[in-house]
Amino acid sequence: MPRLFTALEIPRSAALSLSLLRGGIPGARWIDVENYHITLRFIGDVDGRTADEVVDRLDRIDRPEFNLSLNGIGSFGSKKPHSIWAGVSPAPEMFALQAEIERICQRIGLPPDPRKFMPHVTLARLKSCRVDDVVHYLAGRGDFHTAPFLTTRFVLLSSKESVGGGPYLTEEVFPLHEARSASSFATMDLQPVKSML
Repeated sequence: MPRLFTALEIPRSAALSLSLLRGGIPGARWIDVENYHITLRFIGDVDGRTADEVVDRLDRIDRPEFNLSLNGIGSFGSKKPHSIWAGVSPAPEMFALQAEIERICQRIGLPPDPRKFMPHVTLARLKSCRVDDVVHYLAGRGDFHTAPFLTTRFVLLSSKESVGGGPYLTEEVFPLHEARSASSFATMDLQPVKSML
């Protein structure tokens, strides 16, 4: 069974900006542009019945679209860095969506995710890179940011067992509904009521 996880996709314009960050750390393994994503919840290796139940429950999520932007870069593993990432500007709607997916997974019987949700896009995996090279790389790119982009759906991705970083396959797509503004509710109330007289 493939490994499953839920994620937000990165639009082409933001992915191109991220691709310009590739290179500059000897020995780094850079993630292919088409595999950039923001992981919402790692589900892992599950049987077909559990996978179907996950899809069924995720399909019932009813949340609005929201804007995101990427900004700043950093690394995981302070003394021995193991990956480089781009940060995601905090959006309350993204955190609410992630929390709902987490609750669904636990209700199905999956163990709680032990890691605190820290939205990011992994750019590179580091195996035997020098700390000085990583520090130098990060120091020169700290002001990275993208224009905001609209997130209209989330996806269920699968990955074959590998060293990480793809290729990923989109198993299911879950649309988010168009955000309704307060003014659209107000105008609905102003519509004339048809009289039966």
